[in-house]
Amino acid sequence: MDIEQKLTHQAFLNREQSISHLAYERENAFFKAIQDGDVQEMRRLYQPFEISEMGKLSEEPLRNLQYHLIITVALITRACIEGGMEMEEAYNLSDIYIHSIDRCKEAEEVRMLHREVVEDYAQRMHLLKKQNRYPRAVTICIDYIYDNLHTKLTLPDLAQAAGLSPTYLSRLFRREVGMSVSEYITKKRIEAAENMLRYSEFSCLAIADYLCFSSESHFIQVFRKQTGLTPKRYREAFFRVRK
Repeated sequence: MDIEQKLTHQAFLNREQSISHLAYERENAFFKAIQDGDVQEMRRLYQPFEISEMGKLSEEPLRNLQYHLIITVALITRACIEGGMEMEEAYNLSDIYIHSIDRCKEAEEVRMLHREVVEDYAQRMHLLKKQNRYPRAVTICIDYIYDNLHTKLTLPDLAQAAGLSPTYLSRLFRREVGMSVSEYITKKRIEAAENMLRYSEFSCLAIADYLCFSSESHFIQVFRKQTGLTPKRYREAFFRVRK
């Protein structure tokens, strides 16, 4: 059967089974709400996955839901990049969620994850839209930190990347970001650690080593100070798939 015959056959089956795809205009409005960080509008337009109302991408119901959510994540990711989200962050977030989708064992897990995905991206875009644009030197510094969380970061290295003296960069960064360079680095490393604890099985020692903490005990101390939980308790509370 060639593609035209398949299209005709599929249209016939969809009509017979009352299967329809999400209206194009509503779908665009939904993704635009996420792109704009309009959380309330996103929630108004949000529709949970219902197998009976969705196109069939697989004969197996769970896999069908997974495929639909993977497509949704891909579309949201690109919409958010176009809306100003840093590309690496958007794609890393996409990778994390797609791995989580792949691990789902029940349809309800996929539905819950669907809600989490759209809320997460919309909230991130909301915060992004609220933030003022930083001076170019601070943006360069922030990007450098993001790309090098797994290496030792020093103020002179950041200053060289930004083309400023360490003293001036330190003052500028605190004024614009509201915290010191070292505090910001720690904050971003703990956020990375949270994702690793949520979505991977790396040990506490491995995470501490990867994110350049001086020791496992130092990592635990800083993590607890930032989140109120030890890494072990955090993983127990938030790790998506339990054995």
